[in-house]
Amino acid sequence: MAEADAVVVGSGVNGLVAAAELALAGWSVILVEREPDIGGFIATEERTLPGYLHDTYSSWHPLFVSGPAFARLGEPLRRHGLEYRNTDEWVIASVADDGRIALAHRDPERTAEGFAHEADRAAYLSALGRLGADMAAIGGLMGGELRSPAVLRHAVALLRGGGRRGAERWLRSVATSGRGYLRAEFRGDEVDHLFAPWLLHAGLSPDHASGGFLVTLFAATLHGAGVPVVAGGAGRFLDAFRSLLTTTGVRVETGTRVDRILVERGRAVGVAAGGRVFRARRAVLASVTPTALYGTLLPEGSVRRELRDEARRFRYGRAAMQIHVALSEPLGWRDTRLSTIPLVHLTDGSGSTGIACAEAEAGLLPRRPTVVVGQQYVLDPGRVPPGAAALWLQLQEMPSTPRGDAAGELDTAQGWTPELVRGYADRVLNRIARHAPDLPGKVLAVDVIAPPDLARRNPNAVDGDPYGGSLELDQSFLWRPLPASGRHATDIDGLWHIGASTHPGAGLGGVSGHMVATTLTRGPRFARLPRLTPGRRVRG
Repeated sequence: MAEADAVVVGSGVNGLVAAAELALAGWSVILVEREPDIGGFIATEERTLPGYLHDTYSSWHPLFVSGPAFARLGEPLRRHGLEYRNTDEWVIASVADDGRIALAHRDPERTAEGFAHEADRAAYLSALGRLGADMAAIGGLMGGELRSPAVLRHAVALLRGGGRRGAERWLRSVATSGRGYLRAEFRGDEVDHLFAPWLLHAGLSPDHASGGFLVTLFAATLHGAGVPVVAGGAGRFLDAFRSLLTTTGVRVETGTRVDRILVERGRAVGVAAGGRVFRARRAVLASVTPTALYGTLLPEGSVRRELRDEARRFRYGRAAMQIHVALSEPLGWRDTRLSTIPLVHLTDGSGSTGIACAEAEAGLLPRRPTVVVGQQYVLDPGRVPPGAAALWLQLQEMPSTPRGDAAGELDTAQGWTPELVRGYADRVLNRIARHAPDLPGKVLAVDVIAPPDLARRNPNAVDGDPYGGSLELDQSFLWRPLPASGRHATDIDGLWHIGASTHPGAGLGGVSGHMVATTLTRGPRFARLPRLTPGRRVRG
């Protein structure tokens, strides 16, 4: 039996942040991880050929470098080797089937110059300006406990900043879909083309509520923080954390599955894992889904039946797929501007992305998937051999269990067979080749990670959902993780719930881990995000 002030279950970004911040505050910490190594959906591997370093799962860190966890841990992590690569130039693009291209620059004004309608340029910059003016309050809401007295001061700040109408405008944007907001605010299609596909990165579709709010938040974050990647691959992020945790005395137990959380007299006192007991004198932090926490980890009778019932009804979202491609040399894009842009979406905007989401949610393989094309080597050339290139492809419109193919071409009767996985990867590569005709002749190797692979890698990715559960409005904000438990503190003293299944949701921000560590070490003052205005450049 081992004992520490805190036991942290799960070593994704929130578990790592919480363990590091607690340790820096003088707490003794035990971090318990099921997998052989730390990281959750963070890893860098030679998935295709020697010399090609692929970020196996997640890759881009704008939420981390612009968030409160980095504000606290950035300098220690830099001392332990963390370094970012970024750009001050053109940062993202969207390419439609007919060849139309929309581009976004780190400078909002240069981005707006590409819009056909003068009114859209003004509307875009005005929206970013409103967000910048209210970001302190909105950051406090996104990075704090919504069911706490602290929420009142942020609400008051919103009212003072923009008055009742201004606050109501933000509230209405939360109730609005991305498609609805973009149609109402802009005459042209450039903003829709650029940012509707970004809603996929929040686990949403263009037709889900809260997209109206998130579109502007995504735009401001990309202008302010860019698309930073870790120099040498995301695995170096883990190297820095591993070194920091070692230096601060955190005991890391990998390859150790937690079987149950120990509760004595209404208080969490540790965990049982792999035939051993790890006791916690002050707190247990669990980065798990509500399904796992209330369904299997907690003893029967330790929590209200209402919580267990809600946890059983907790919904998971669409699945995802990753494709890694080793290329002999960079792609010859029809539009040469794309050769220097780190992140490109193949999409027509709300139209094609909305259809693909609907197909996936109906259990169908999308006919025209939205393809996220990552060209990390543009920022970090050392990831590939000299003169070579690699693609990091992400598909966020996948059914967990395919019931059919919207194109009527692939056999889904046996589920995710190797043949189906290869067939769908070919569809994706063919979609890219429409815009880069030389792709087939430059492909050296392809590696595909299907939804079942994601689920096996991370127990929080139920059915291949990488976002820890659907982020539709009724499972977000006040109601995340559950309507009866919309906080990180649980009904059990000393037990805290963190991770993608909790507020503010998925993403590599580490915000929930930071919030709980801050609460435990500094008292009941809830963390808030630092001010991020559209003009601010956050560089790693």
